[in-house]
Amino acid sequence: MKTTAVATAQRLIDAGHTTYFAGGCVRDALLGNEPKDYDIATSATPDEVQALFPKSDAIGAHFGVILVKENKIPFEIATFRHDGSYKDGRHPESVTFSSPEEDAQRRDFTVNGLFQHPVTEEVIDHVGGLADLKSKTLRAIGNAADRFQEDALRLMRAVRFATVLDFEIEASTWQAVQDHAGLLEQISTERVRDEFTRTLVAPGRARGLDLLTESGLMRFIVPEVYALIGCEQPPQWHPEGDVYTHTRIMLDMLGGDVTPELALAVLLHDIAKPPTYTYDEEADRIRFNGHDRVGAEMADVILRRMKYSNKTIEDVCAMVRNHMNFMNVMDMRTAKVKRFMARPTFEQEMELHRVDCASSNGLTENYDFLREKEKEFAAEPLIPTPLVTGKDLIDMGLKPGPVFKKILTQVQTEQLEGHLSTREDALDFVRKTIEV
Repeated sequence: MKTTAVATAQRLIDAGHTTYFAGGCVRDALLGNEPKDYDIATSATPDEVQALFPKSDAIGAHFGVILVKENKIPFEIATFRHDGSYKDGRHPESVTFSSPEEDAQRRDFTVNGLFQHPVTEEVIDHVGGLADLKSKTLRAIGNAADRFQEDALRLMRAVRFATVLDFEIEASTWQAVQDHAGLLEQISTERVRDEFTRTLVAPGRARGLDLLTESGLMRFIVPEVYALIGCEQPPQWHPEGDVYTHTRIMLDMLGGDVTPELALAVLLHDIAKPPTYTYDEEADRIRFNGHDRVGAEMADVILRRMKYSNKTIEDVCAMVRNHMNFMNVMDMRTAKVKRFMARPTFEQEMELHRVDCASSNGLTENYDFLREKEKEFAAEPLIPTPLVTGKDLIDMGLKPGPVFKKILTQVQTEQLEGHLSTREDALDFVRKTIEV
């Protein structure tokens, strides 16, 4: 990708235009990370860019941005510009083409305001970004309040960059995040959701949760999280502390590469503990009866409010709903264990269960039991091909109806238990079942 990016920039340079790599690609390269994409900033106007790249797409020409594809790789080529006033908290009313110095000043954070010459690799720093990269500091360019009022999504980006890069947010920038958290209401749900998701899947997600919560931003994302703070748990099972502490420890214990669904399920698995909190005086202990079921219902509401996909909602709610069932696995019949393990979210639920226990009581019996069952059942599919079908029942003279499901489930249970292994035995079982 870099080779193509350099060649694309070189075409602009050869035409006499000042041209640099800009923003995140420069930051990531200086941190020793492979850039995911390359943005190019240039003195060339949009018309001049399009003249050099006739097949380009003027998707953002109004803002001086042209999309160019070279070797099937997309590059955003933006003309150095100065932004006018922001009235919608997201986009400038107008832009004026300007210089690299002015262009750097309109960007969000100093570490994202760096330029680099594509050929010589000289770094051009008009905003003090190199010093902040060295000290691992996230600092808004210029007046932090102005930057967030221009584009309120930068509030979420501040938390995401601090989380992903493991940087400290500079004091005045952090104060501005707290002071202007309410501006997040100006931003579309989808954009907030996407930044939130990117924060949750980062290895530093537990710190990200803290930053979102402490800044007040979480009040405009998942406000239900605040009820977790101070919600006590039975100390014999949760010596780590309240539900919030338990949840953040779980997030921290997850591996580096997690799906959004798993991260969301961990965040929301105990979201219903505050509304289901009761104190059993007779047993002298705290209880959260039905918090798994209520939690799944709350998760559904939260995720739909945030406009996650139906598939994500389905998976997260399944994980939240089932997370307490792990305590019963050693008492389940073989057929039920196999069905439990065959569910599409099972492997992610195992990871949720692992960190749920590791962050609290440390018990691993149920987890170990299921891992052993995985080895035991590995020789054949957990749910094998049915020995009997609905057509077989029709051929026996039965009329389709609710009884079909009951009979087929009974046959499958016997098959999963190892009591039936052939079609003939299964048909005999059905005949005897019908007679009864």
